[in-house]
Amino acid sequence: MRFTSATSSDGVFEQLFTLGEIPGVLWTPEGATGTRPLILMGHGGGQHKKAPGIAVRARRFVAECGFAVVAVDVPGHGDRPKDEEYDRIATENQARVEAGEDLAPLIAGFQALVAHQTVPEWRAVLDAVQQLDNVGTGPVGYWGVSLGCGLGVPFVAAEPRVRAAVLGLGGASVSASAEVASRITCPVEFLLQWDDERVPRAQGLALFDAFASAEKTLHANPGKHAEIPAFELDSTLRFFARHLA
Repeated sequence: MRFTSATSSDGVFEQLFTLGEIPGVLWTPEGATGTRPLILMGHGGGQHKKAPGIAVRARRFVAECGFAVVAVDVPGHGDRPKDEEYDRIATENQARVEAGEDLAPLIAGFQALVAHQTVPEWRAVLDAVQQLDNVGTGPVGYWGVSLGCGLGVPFVAAEPRVRAAVLGLGGASVSASAEVASRITCPVEFLLQWDDERVPRAQGLALFDAFASAEKTLHANPGKHAEIPAFELDSTLRFFARHLA
């Protein structure tokens, strides 16, 4: 892991880094020492590791809970080069949608393909970050909606260090995604937009139903895909504080 820049504001220390070819950002409390909970955040499609929705949440996790937060650019996003194969598939999927095919299963299939790369990458990032003196091997949480959910479900299912996860704006549109979700047993808070134009309501509910967690809560709010109410961030803070602190 190579750190490339560092800034500090409002008690939050922000460091950009690269791990191999993976660009990332780590937020920690300014002057922090010792072990603390760590949250890995997965950004949405077309976004990046420091997208406003990621950065705002990360800074509150750090400032209000004393957590460490890490986020990385997924393939084809942010500071990563374009991936010709992923671009080709995305273009083909767009053409299939324009020809009348359902969008949701195409998205789910594409996300499952990308997850084969991101799951081992994210596990390597956890390994590296947890070796830092101001992070350590404390409990781990995961937050991700939309693309962050599509990639997050297989990651949480594969990573035993994750003790709690906030997921949402995703659906079980293919049987494989429901099977993967059934391997998740940690507490889950799931966000669903009742009028989501990208993820059919029934598929979002099916994904929530597939989680094998003994503790799982469904937060369904009116509105479209990108209209998660601001108060859900307060709920997320309480959820992670309860399960990771």
